[in-house]
Amino acid sequence: MKILDHLEEWIITLLMGGATAIIFLSVMHRYLAGVSIPGLQDWLLSLNFSWAQELCIIMFVWMAKFGAAYGVRTGIHVGVDVLINRLSDRSRAKFIIFGLLAGALFTGVVATLGAHFVWENGAHYAFLQMTGAEIGEVPEGPTTPDLEWPTWMVYSAIPLGSSLMCFRFLQVALNFVRTGELPHHDHGHVDGLDEVLPVDADVYGMDDNLHMHDLKHTPLGGKKGGRK
Repeated sequence: MKILDHLEEWIITLLMGGATAIIFLSVMHRYLAGVSIPGLQDWLLSLNFSWAQELCIIMFVWMAKFGAAYGVRTGIHVGVDVLINRLSDRSRAKFIIFGLLAGALFTGVVATLGAHFVWENGAHYAFLQMTGAEIGEVPEGPTTPDLEWPTWMVYSAIPLGSSLMCFRFLQVALNFVRTGELPHHDHGHVDGLDEVLPVDADVYGMDDNLHMHDLKHTPLGGKKGGRK
């Protein structure tokens, strides 16, 4: 499982970093190609970056699909759980399991339909061609405008990312049944920064995730009975 986790993180990191680098180079190329520098301008104009925008769009689509699965695993997705947290532990657990299984069902359906679409959009033709089988009337499928890649390769992000997301929903549901815990992501935490020292009282803190501290009956010292 750790291998899959690291692979997921590496895919997202490489796609995000690669797309950022390509956009930076494309913008710099467009800007510097308009500057009259002998030799450099001619060399820059000979470079073709017309494919950069299309490739970045493809990379961000793949990053979004795998990033959604990563979000399920780490609990980074935003959820409205005010009503759920007011329920008893037994009822809350039932609603959480229902929500996780509903997410798994939805992403599983999307993955199945996406796989069928990819197969009919050119993957069937590529498979027959690769195996040397009779192609017959199977359509080759369209290609992208600039890169001229088969579109089924681009659309493969849908079944692959949705399948991984479905697996993550089932993984979180199984872990919740076993331990009663959900993955939690601290949006205020930044890796590499020192932890902030606690203060005597956090006026805006919520002990039960629903209500603010009652400073009228709980003094700043943190103990009931008055300040010492």
